[in-house]
Order: sequence, then structure tokens, then C-alpha cells
Amino acid sequence: MARIGQTILLVEDDPNDVLLIRRAFENTKIANPIEVVEDGEKAVSYLESLSSPGERKDSPLPMLVLLDLKLPRKSGLEVLAWMREQPHLRRLPVVILTSSRESSDINKAYDSGANSYLVKPGSFEDLMEMVASLNMYWLILNEPPDMDVEAE
Repeated sequence: MARIGQTILLVEDDPNDVLLIRRAFENTKIANPIEVVEDGEKAVSYLESLSSPGERKDSPLPMLVLLDLKLPRKSGLEVLAWMREQPHLRRLPVVILTSSRESSDINKAYDSGANSYLVKPGSFEDLMEMVASLNMYWLILNEPPDMDVEAE
């Protein structure tokens, strides 16, 4: 049975953004471990390895996916569409974290099943504020879905 763990999966290809996001998590005292994959194909491989029912008792699904849109090999939208087709991943909360403010990207993300859409801020201080808000909502206040789809 798949279950949500405390890990956050960050799908981000820019090493500078990864570093800044990690620092923002540390500076806001968020203790959740962050797993990073740097392209869409690796995101699918990572999630595929965690999605088998009856397996992965030691490595549960992440509790949240932070997904960039502009990724090499497979775009964030392709990863999201794939996730929403997988019975054991379709309820996994996905927050798009990208630099695009294009309404077409925003609409496609929500149409594909994104739970939230955040634009990366320009300053580290604003990023820390965003991460603190993300922590409060997604990691503390939000009630996670039941990931055991077969039990229903």
C-alpha cells in the first residue's frame, strides 16, 4: 500500500534554483527532506519506482511535489499529465513552481491537474516568504488525500 511520507520531491533543472530553494527551506526551519530530480524523465522514473502497490514500505510517496514547467527531456506538463494517469499518483499534491507567468501555462497546468501554481519570486527574501507560506498551507494545514486508491 502506497502512503504519503514526509519527503518533498523537487523537480527542477536549474542548480541555482535548487540551491536557493534548499536554503529557503533551511532558513525557514522546514525539516522535511527534499529529494531533487533535474529533468522530467527522472521525475517519472523516481515516481514510478514509488508507485507500485504493496511495495515501498520503507520509501513512501512524497507528501508534495514541487514541479517546474520548463524541464529537459519531458516538460513539467508532461510529467503532471503522466502522474494524473497513474492510479497511485493521481491524488499526490503537485504545486507548479516555475518562472512562467503566461496565462496559457497557468491554464494548462490547472487543466492537467495541478493543485497550485506559484511563480518563483525574484528575491531570496520573497522566496523565503513563499516557502514559509507553502509550509504553512501544504505541510501543516492541508489535509492530505488517501493515497490507497485500491481500498475504495
